[in-house]
Amino acid sequence: MARSRRKRQGLFLAGFGIYFVFLWIFWNTPIVYPVQVFVVFLHEISHGVAAIMTGGSIQRITLNPRLGGACYCPGGNAFITLSAGYLGSLVWGGLILEVGRKAGRRANRVTGGIGVAVILLTFLFVRSAFGILFGVLFGAFLLLAARALRDQANRLLLMGVGLTSCLYAILDIKTDILDRPHLPSDAYMLAQLTGIPTVAWGVAWIGAAVLISVWLLIRAFREA
Repeated sequence: MARSRRKRQGLFLAGFGIYFVFLWIFWNTPIVYPVQVFVVFLHEISHGVAAIMTGGSIQRITLNPRLGGACYCPGGNAFITLSAGYLGSLVWGGLILEVGRKAGRRANRVTGGIGVAVILLTFLFVRSAFGILFGVLFGAFLLLAARALRDQANRLLLMGVGLTSCLYAILDIKTDILDRPHLPSDAYMLAQLTGIPTVAWGVAWIGAAVLISVWLLIRAFREA
């Protein structure tokens, strides 16, 4: 029993290592690009969800091909809404990773459900041509994967999307805030709102993102 568990954990570490190398090599290529845009989509949706939960609303969401986006969500609590973007996309990624890991024979349903949600959210809130095209195509891809792939393949797909989302959220915080603190960003607007420097918010968020990601990986390793 112990030997079998060590073997599964060894396979998990090997799989994670291979996937990490894959991301490292193909990060700035069309292969990973759709997941990067999906993380931007999750980022903007997280702003909108936070606004609605604190009494605001979503007017529209835009996405652009340069991995940028915006959520126009008046009302609500500005502090919570601004804080929700990077951390929200990280949480969504973690949830997709966890659900994919535990989905078993329901993995195809989870993949299909996410696909439907992406398409519905796109039609409800996205108001840019690129964003609409991406939402429809990415959602359709997930629906096709749910029908065409076996459960194990869907599990791997969900775990891959979730893990990539977590890693990209960390890189996004570094690139947008720590490397370019002078540019407008969620942290820059929070600095104006609170008086706490932009870089301080970036350090706090990337610290939380790294801790959450490491916790998820340790949890997955122990339960492998």
